[in-house]
Amino acid sequence: MQLKENAIKVAEVLTEALPYIQKFTGKTIVVKFGGNAMTDAKLQNSFARDVVLMKLVGMNPIVVHGGGPQIGKLLEKLDIQSTFVDGMRVTDSATMDVVEMVLGASVNKQIVSLINSNGGQAIGITGKDGNLIQAKKLAFRKNSPEMKADEIIDIGHVGEVKSINRSVIDLLVSSDFIPVIAPIGVADDGSSYNINADLVAGKVAEVLQAEKLILLTNVAGLKDKGGAVLTGLSAQRVDELIEDGTIFGGMLPKISCALEAVKSGVKSAHIIDGRVAHAVLLEIFTDTGVGTLIKQR
Repeated sequence: MQLKENAIKVAEVLTEALPYIQKFTGKTIVVKFGGNAMTDAKLQNSFARDVVLMKLVGMNPIVVHGGGPQIGKLLEKLDIQSTFVDGMRVTDSATMDVVEMVLGASVNKQIVSLINSNGGQAIGITGKDGNLIQAKKLAFRKNSPEMKADEIIDIGHVGEVKSINRSVIDLLVSSDFIPVIAPIGVADDGSSYNINADLVAGKVAEVLQAEKLILLTNVAGLKDKGGAVLTGLSAQRVDELIEDGTIFGGMLPKISCALEAVKSGVKSAHIIDGRVAHAVLLEIFTDTGVGTLIKQR
């Protein structure tokens, strides 16, 4: 009896997923992989299986990953001190070497290996490969009441996206590979820059005019002032929530990234709970989802 009940549940899940599979076949889904999902072995595998399944049912997943905790661990091991300005790591030349080593080598190749071992075909690249991510130095401004003007602070090799060379991604997708992108950009003079992975994922989604941008995080989603998760929000409603102070602090940069992507043509952006196994599939293929959905209207 139990086996039959389990079979019925599986059939119900597949039936619920079918219209979403039909709707999103051939569509591009950009996923930023980070937070707990990157450091917990079970969550790593569930994420990899999600990405492989998306590809098998005809979607085009693009993975952009972070690696802050892994960078911090290696810096500590090498006795390189880190300082932060408003949550951003000041990145001198020695720190940038470690960033490239961690993001471009160990973390990137680990994700590629996870996807491949679960039946997918992934290829890892950094933004330096094929000039994928053209970068420029981030001009960081900090409000300084004493100076009665914004203070410009040099935080080293921290950059922002100048442009994305989509032909590199198109080549991989057309060859049936899953691109896994490390957020390291290159400037016109050949300098390397560490760029926030959320921002890179958002820009990639914009350039590709993706169906969805999915940002994995360590919270349940955007919450109202009473603590309830908000979803099905229009871009206009998100602007209102920022204005009235509902969205503030650490969630603001992530929401701003999602909002900019949607306003630039991405059909929807999702901020989802990466602590939940198979969070990506649950968000894409079920009626309820596991986070906050932001749409154009």
